[in-house]
Amino acid sequence: MSAAAAVVIGAMTLGALAPPAASADAAARPDAVQRALNTLVRDDGMPAALAGVRDRNGRARTYTAGVGDLTTGSKVPRDGQVRIGSNTKTFTAVVVLQLVGEGKIDLEAFVDTYLPGLVREEGIDGRRITVRQLLQHTSGLPDYGVHLDDGEIRNRYFEPRELLDLALGQQADAAPGETWGYSNTNYVLAGLIVQKVTGRPLAEEMDRRIVKRIGLRHTYFPAPGEMTVREPHPRGYHRSPADGPLRDFTEMDPSAGWAAGQLISTNSDLNRFFTALLAGRLLPAAQLAEMRTTVPAGTSGLRYGLGLTSRPLSCGGVYWGHGGDIAGYETRGGVTDDGRAANVAVTSIPADEAAARHVNEAVDRALCG
Repeated sequence: MSAAAAVVIGAMTLGALAPPAASADAAARPDAVQRALNTLVRDDGMPAALAGVRDRNGRARTYTAGVGDLTTGSKVPRDGQVRIGSNTKTFTAVVVLQLVGEGKIDLEAFVDTYLPGLVREEGIDGRRITVRQLLQHTSGLPDYGVHLDDGEIRNRYFEPRELLDLALGQQADAAPGETWGYSNTNYVLAGLIVQKVTGRPLAEEMDRRIVKRIGLRHTYFPAPGEMTVREPHPRGYHRSPADGPLRDFTEMDPSAGWAAGQLISTNSDLNRFFTALLAGRLLPAAQLAEMRTTVPAGTSGLRYGLGLTSRPLSCGGVYWGHGGDIAGYETRGGVTDDGRAANVAVTSIPADEAAARHVNEAVDRALCG
């Protein structure tokens, strides 16, 4: 997958690595989570893997495996910051749904209500697409990412409307409401609606309404032109093309993700965020219920609500979260209704289905252990 696709789809054989390193929080005898991270490094070629786990009593553990920097061999920072890609969509959806609760946005209103005349192209009409369809990926809008190039996105700043223009140059994938189809264009529009309704930048609304409200100390929306990661972090690596050499992609302009994928966070902050969300601390009950109303998304049992997914657990029930891919990093995880939470991050997008499955299995082990 190209870095461009990684930013917007939000979907390796290395030289000798140092032995996987367990954090001080992990047991001396590796438990199921540590073994899963070790496998991701040893068998799937991930430079590093990190996990944050909270049990239903609030007891937290952190885990690491691999190396934080392939050049220096430095340790993986415990609970280090990573680019969280499409987990950003849940934050965007929360802001939209808060505005719904405040009577400023209507889920059944058409995009044109808030952005008149903006979404117009042959077969695409903002007068027929609702806000709900944006958040649930049932709008039929094409994804802008297919026209983004690795080299271009790494160093270029994109205005949100530039991303929208890339999408509107394509044919619609389906009629509005006809089928589920993942498209980051939906969340660019959702972010533009937030800005139109509030008169404030999306990043400020996220910070005020979510980050500061629930005390996410390591989560932020990078400022325009900000290409580095602020706090201790493992470096992120990417192959582009897929059979090319592994390259350090830690520093990049994330603006191609914007409302769909720009945030930086940690596993522990993601656990705090999804726990607070499911506990009703961010949304009124009516809007949380809307968020949890899902449609099938693929064949793996995954279901998609309004910026929130549910995935079956091997031990029964489901967990709620999202996940995200961006060049250099993948994150997966979520929370259960009884208060368990886990998030796993790896420092390269899985190169094949087996590696992707192993990341999800690491989450499952953390929540079912």
